[in-house]
Amino acid sequence: MSPRPMLLYLHGGGFVLGTLDGVDEVCRAITARSGWEVPSLEYRLAPEHPYPAALEDSLDTFTWLRESAGDLGIDPDLIAVGGDSAGGNLAAALCLSLRDRGLALPASQVLVYPAVDDRFARPSWTQFADAPLLTAADARWLWEQYVGSERQGDVDQYAAPMKAASLRGLPPALILTAEVDPLRDDAEAYAERLRNDGVPTTSIRHSGVFHGFFTEVGVFGKTDAAIDDVVRHLRGIASARH
Repeated sequence: MSPRPMLLYLHGGGFVLGTLDGVDEVCRAITARSGWEVPSLEYRLAPEHPYPAALEDSLDTFTWLRESAGDLGIDPDLIAVGGDSAGGNLAAALCLSLRDRGLALPASQVLVYPAVDDRFARPSWTQFADAPLLTAADARWLWEQYVGSERQGDVDQYAAPMKAASLRGLPPALILTAEVDPLRDDAEAYAERLRNDGVPTTSIRHSGVFHGFFTEVGVFGKTDAAIDDVVRHLRGIASARH
């Protein structure tokens, strides 16, 4: 049997909440449709374990997966990383950290409404300040738990990937956003920066849905469509490697 591709999935929950059970259905759906293995990581949560604990767990896991690929029946060159919300932040930061250390990169990064900026300044933060599931106030509170109140506005690019001086040399990206989401404009601006820095990037906005829709398998039609977006992207990554 030939080695299988893998997507390491990092759940959302504002770095404070979120469980493996919460993303089990979406991971299973991606696996069933794409043929990729999709394990998810139970990384340490804030405020008990603030930044950079969750990122360190993600980096350690990705490194272990590459080193253990032969034993796991996984293709080490086809391990992608992805996640939603806080998990999207961790996936983006993982790619930045590996690039900056000159280490092997994931085959791709799949970022679903990722939290990438700590300035909370783009229009969607005001336009959708009271959006369902995640309000702007919620997001600010969760961010404070992650980085600590004393570090507000004083974090590096591995906490807030938008702060990176350059995004060149990062893996191909798929970025999915929800129309009614305070994080929308930040995520789409990150996609634009990736493109401008020469990273092959696809950005898709799903209309009529809000933050959190991606993991609501069987609830929203747009969830099914977004999973298909991920599957198409992963298949494209695999095809390009063969």
